[in-house]
Amino acid sequence: MIKPARQDRRRDAPPPRTRNTEVEVLRGFLDYLRASMAAKVEGTPEPDVRTAQVPSGTTLLGLLNHLTNVERSMFLGVTVTDWPATFQAPTWDTGTDVVTRYREVVEEVNLVLDRCVDLSAPVPRPDSGRAAPSLRWALTHMIEETGRHAGHADILRELIDGTTGR
Repeated sequence: MIKPARQDRRRDAPPPRTRNTEVEVLRGFLDYLRASMAAKVEGTPEPDVRTAQVPSGTTLLGLLNHLTNVERSMFLGVTVTDWPATFQAPTWDTGTDVVTRYREVVEEVNLVLDRCVDLSAPVPRPDSGRAAPSLRWALTHMIEETGRHAGHADILRELIDGTTGR
């Protein structure tokens, strides 16, 4: 196997160092993926940040807008009636707007999660008429969901300007 020249190597952020409790590990990995996702969108120029690079129509802004809605739904009890529409960011939003909104929702969610210690308990969210999953399930799902879309974002960003790594 040929190693790339030193200047061509990826600069990946290593996995997070967390404490050893289950909740600290889950939250640590979720925050790591959240930061990776926001970093992929941050600094991507217009119109590339909203231009589909693949036949499915997926865009960086659409992915981050979708994850913002998933966080709101999962942890804040916000009802989403049209999931496919969440993959489109409003045309008036800039990349900075979408990243800022995502970070604000993550901060709000983390305040809710800071009060949670029992991973078996239901996610504490306002009554939305839906049964709340356990915190363990919700955190695991968000790691899976965010990781999946962070992988999509890795590919899109590389297609846009060659940027790789986390």
